[in-house]
Amino acid sequence: MSSNIVEVKNFQIGFNDKIIIKDLSFEVRKGEIFGLLGSNGSGKTTTMRTLLGFYQPTKGEILVDGKKYNPEDAEVTVGYLPEERGLYRKENVIDTMVYFGELKGLKNPREWSEKYLKRVGLEDKLNERVEKLSGGQQQKIQLGITIMCNPKLLILDEPTKGFDPINRHLLMDIIEEHHQKGAAIIMITHYMDEVERLCDRALLLKDGVAKAYGTIPEIKKKFHGKSLDQIFVDVYGGRDE
Repeated sequence: MSSNIVEVKNFQIGFNDKIIIKDLSFEVRKGEIFGLLGSNGSGKTTTMRTLLGFYQPTKGEILVDGKKYNPEDAEVTVGYLPEERGLYRKENVIDTMVYFGELKGLKNPREWSEKYLKRVGLEDKLNERVEKLSGGQQQKIQLGITIMCNPKLLILDEPTKGFDPINRHLLMDIIEEHHQKGAAIIMITHYMDEVERLCDRALLLKDGVAKAYGTIPEIKKKFHGKSLDQIFVDVYGGRDE
């Protein structure tokens, strides 16, 4: 049995004759937190959307638990938090969460949702329409929907974008708790302190090509002990090694 939950093998994809990802290979191990790093346009989100079946690779393959991912018959449940929000803005908070909970087969979705809302400080927004919430509050709701039913693989695209330090810390705690339950987590983030704190391994993409890949200590060693922030600056400033 493979120790990998995700395998990317010689993956290439392009749109309108422009290659976005060029012969990319890496794996995500079961139970690890994996950082997928890179500037906007580097190919991070495209890779994850291909994994989820939104796009088809031009070459190579992307596998979840040894197979092409199909949500209808997947043995591994996947929770995806996109960078852009996908909530029903005219509905109230609790109805939105209960609806998604029922879709996911969650037992007692209202009880679960009320407990989660209290955890993230939104218990007073229970009957508020989603569109009335701030961007950060909507992101908390979307994270709750993502982690319902304890998926075995979580893909989080900029999960703490726009959060103040207190709320960033709260959400990092929630993510870490799901890791402790055995979930593998792929984090797409620009916050290198989040990578330092949480990630077992990471991949740094630039123009669809891997510029660094391995454990955090291995990546730092390759770049002579520099911080992840400085490595990011060096790679995107043209001084990658």
